Amino acid sequence: MKTVFKSALIALMLASTAPMALANPAIDQAKVAGIIGERADGYLAFVDPSKADADLRRQVDDINAKRRDVYTQLAQQQGATIAVVGALTAEKLIANTPSGQYVMGANGTWTKK
Repeated sequence: MKTVFKSALIALMLASTAPMALANPAIDQAKVAGIIGERADGYLAFVDPSKADADLRRQVDDINAKRRDVYTQLAQQQGATIAVVGALTAEKLIANTPSGQYVMGANGTWTKK
């Protein structure tokens, strides 16, 4: 049952998170430069906050707010928690992160793929 739930949730997330994967040149450049990365909870975070300007911080906050809205909606639809939805989405986002970019594991440590 848990596997069926997880599979259904992942299918819904893939459909719902398509807008999260749309190109954003500033975010893409910041990822390549190692300034931001994907966290294990499904949100973006700063690997190197000292290199982030106010505009980039605003864009990261905006993306994270949109992700939180999608996670909340999916959690309500599936009877799951936002944390579970975020973590399952993070698995996909991290798996699709290109080599050379940073991802944060569940232990809170940044790793360059």
